[in-house]
Order: sequence, then structure tokens, then C-alpha cells
Amino acid sequence: MKTGKDRGKVPFEEEDHGELVPDLAYNETALKSIFRGCSDVIFRSIRLGGETRWIVVYISSLVDKKMLDEHILSPLIKRRTNPNENVSGSIEALDDLFVSIGEIMLASKISDLVRYVLNGYAVVLAAGNRRAMAVSVSGKAQRSLEEPTSEPVIRGPKDGFIENNSTNIGLIRSRLKTSRLKIETFTVGDLTQTEVALTYIEGVADASLVEEVRKRISEIRIDGVLDSNNIEEFIEDTAFSPFPQVQSTERPDVVAAGLLGGNIAILVDSTPFALLLPMTFWAGMQASEDYYIRWPIATFVRWIRLIFLVIAIFAPALYVAGTTFHQEMIPTSLLLSIAGSREPVPFPALIEALLMEIIFEALREAGIRLPKQIGQAISIVGALVIGQAAVQAGIISAPVVIIVSITGIASFTIPRYSFANGIRLLRFPMLFLAGTLGLYGIALGFLGILLHVCTLRSFGVPYFAPVAPLSLRHIKDVVLRVPVWNKTSRPPAAESEEQGTR
Repeated sequence: MKTGKDRGKVPFEEEDHGELVPDLAYNETALKSIFRGCSDVIFRSIRLGGETRWIVVYISSLVDKKMLDEHILSPLIKRRTNPNENVSGSIEALDDLFVSIGEIMLASKISDLVRYVLNGYAVVLAAGNRRAMAVSVSGKAQRSLEEPTSEPVIRGPKDGFIENNSTNIGLIRSRLKTSRLKIETFTVGDLTQTEVALTYIEGVADASLVEEVRKRISEIRIDGVLDSNNIEEFIEDTAFSPFPQVQSTERPDVVAAGLLGGNIAILVDSTPFALLLPMTFWAGMQASEDYYIRWPIATFVRWIRLIFLVIAIFAPALYVAGTTFHQEMIPTSLLLSIAGSREPVPFPALIEALLMEIIFEALREAGIRLPKQIGQAISIVGALVIGQAAVQAGIISAPVVIIVSITGIASFTIPRYSFANGIRLLRFPMLFLAGTLGLYGIALGFLGILLHVCTLRSFGVPYFAPVAPLSLRHIKDVVLRVPVWNKTSRPPAAESEEQGTR
């Protein structure tokens, strides 16, 4: 990556290489010097009357060969071989020749031509012209639309974003058929020249928020952008918080719903994950399927998630605090059962819980990184075998295995993956506080977490809104999933002058 002292340097592709001249040989030499060592960059010369009249420049791996042959090379060759054809020297005269092509651009700067070639265009240079024509014949390989793997639903749309911005924008356009849906394109990354699309609904999204996001994207200076997370880390407010301040999703329906609610979406080429902002704490606890099932069921599921959120953070800490410092608070029969199971264990409760938590996280990570079929077997069989063997060997007590297992299941109920990662991370400082200060440490940890989320902001929006600051008008869609006909206001995350249902 680029160092701080290099950040002001203009990338090679954006350097001023000068402008085209009427001398076709000079223009060809200039482009060949820029693309030296690039064996996939093709220079196709077409001669007329013994001299080179046109040169077509393209990257073989980025263009559709059939489109190139049928709509560019064949018409040029036909014009050359047809004696009755009036061959004009003007580059604009080729516009009628390429009438079947959807997108044609004219450029006079060599740096612009380089950018077009790198983006899958075929550049046509003509002798005696100071301008060239860039013709869109892009044929980048891409996968077909599939169901999102990180956000599956039982009921709801099954299409997901792919690694192509044009397709992803089309998925949003197909849901929001309005001219007020605005798409602003930026190029980020000195070497990758990655297309970043800023998407919002004019009149719905806050204009000052749009301007702030636009400003932050424009200020990014980096060699390469390979994933939307690179953009997220540059534009978020608090980099050292365990809570994500930008929501990532690969579901077009989630982005469309967010845009209708006044949010802003950022689409990054070559990644299927879009960014949605601002984000609140409660957005991390909501799934898209909440709005595709009946509202009483969705409300019940939301309450289950909130209960298991508390379990995911505090359950191991409460066990350690209770067995270490506050045995008097545990019922006698349960305390005797725990004491009996812990009798052969040589470690204190804190070390025991930490050891089991680390093993569980290692199994979870192994299950993700290994191939799907092997990963599932490792996760399930590994947890059963290691847990049972550890209990029989007297290294871990059975209650700890139960507590850690319930905690792991609880963390899986959180629908947003990046948000769930932050919640899992909080378990470890809570364990240390419980192992040193008991319930007082847990209380201090809880107050610290509460203070952090209440002071955290995502692009100026309070992270804990609408609970803190309290907004009775918006809170009904936090702990409840109200019927759609009862939603008369936009979420507080990006409320503008317009009001309406989501």
C-alpha cells in the first residue's frame, strides 16, 4: 500500500501524457510505451491504400470478442475493401459506422484513452485526427445471480449482488423505478482504478449527509480498493469501535429499503457487498425477513434476538462471577452440582471459560475457512468430541461446555455478520472483568458498553437512536415490528424533510 509520503503523487494512469496529434504513428508509439510489457493489450492496424488508416487498441481479456469483430473490426474492414465507400478522414464519421454500439465516447487526451482501454473499451485511432473514439465492447467474466450466502431468507427475494457494478445498479433500479434515484460514480485507487457508486434518492436522503459522504469518498487516497471494506474503513467515524458504523449487505432488497428510508448506499465494483449508511445499533439486530413475515412473528423473533444478545455478551461472565465471588447467590442444589463437576478441574473458572471460548472460536473459524462439506463436519464433530473428551479428562467442567455452547448459539441469532463479530469480541473483556471484580466488574463493563454506544455516531446520527436520544415516534419499529400500514415516518438514521412509509 502507498505510504503517507507518497499519497500526494499522481497515479501513472492519471498523469498528463499529452494529447493526440494528427500523426497516427506518434499516437501508436505513445500508447505502446505506456502499455509496454502488457502482452494482452492488442494493437490492430487496418490499412487503406498501402498506409495505416485506423488502429484499434483493446485488452483481449476485457472485451467481448464477438462484439469487437462484428461491430468494430468488420465494419472497418468492409469500409476498406468497398471501393464505392466514401472514406472520410474525420473520426466523427465513424459514429454512423458503429451505430449498433450503445456507448461511444470521444477523447483527445492520451490518459483518457488509457483509462478507457483499462475499463474494457476498444479505442479507435484514425489518421489525421486529434481525437479518438472509445467504443464500449466490455466482456468481463461474471457469475450469474445467486441467493446471498451471508443473508439467507425463507421468504423474500433470492437474488443477490455480484462482482459487477452495472449489474448491481440494475438490481436496485429494477426495484426503485424513479428518476430521483441518483447514481454518482467515483474512481478510487491509484492502481486499481475501482469504480465506486454513490446511490441515494433525491429529496429523501438528507442533502448534507450526501455531501459529507461525497466529500469522504473524494478524499480517499490508496493504491488499491479490492473490497467495500476498504472504503468502509476510510469513511467511518470511529475506527477503534467494535461496532460497525456502516452496514454491509449483499441483498438488493435491503439496499432498496434503506434508500427508501433515507439512507445512502455505496456500491464498489468487484465486490458483492454494498455499504448502507448511516447505521444504528438496532439495524444490526434486524433481518430483511422481518418485513416478509407476519408482524407478530417478526416481533417475537426480535425479542428472542434481544434476549440472546444479552446471553451472548454476559452469560460466560455471569458464570465466572457467580462461581468465583458470589456463590451465595446460586441456589444450593445448583451450587453443589457445579462444585461436583468442577472438583477434578485444575483451573480456576476464568481460565476454564477462556480456554473453552477460544476452542469454540477456533472451531468456528475452521468451519468457515475449510471447504463447505469438510467445514460442517469439523464444526459439529469437533465440538462434540473435544467437549466430551475435555470433560472426561477433567480439564473442563460440563457446566462450562453448556454455557459456552449456549453463548455460541446466541451469537448466531444476530442477523448481521459484522455486527455479530463485535458482539462476540465483547465477551472476552467481560470475562476478565468478571474474573477480577465479580458482578461489580460486569456492572462496570455494562456501563462502559452502554456509554460507548450512546456516544457513538454514524455520520452524525446517534448510534443508539431512537432509544438514546429517545424518540417515541420511531421506537415502535425497534422492539416491535409494526404492521407496514402503521409505519408513517422514516427511520431516524436519515430522516429528511419528506415523510412516508418505508
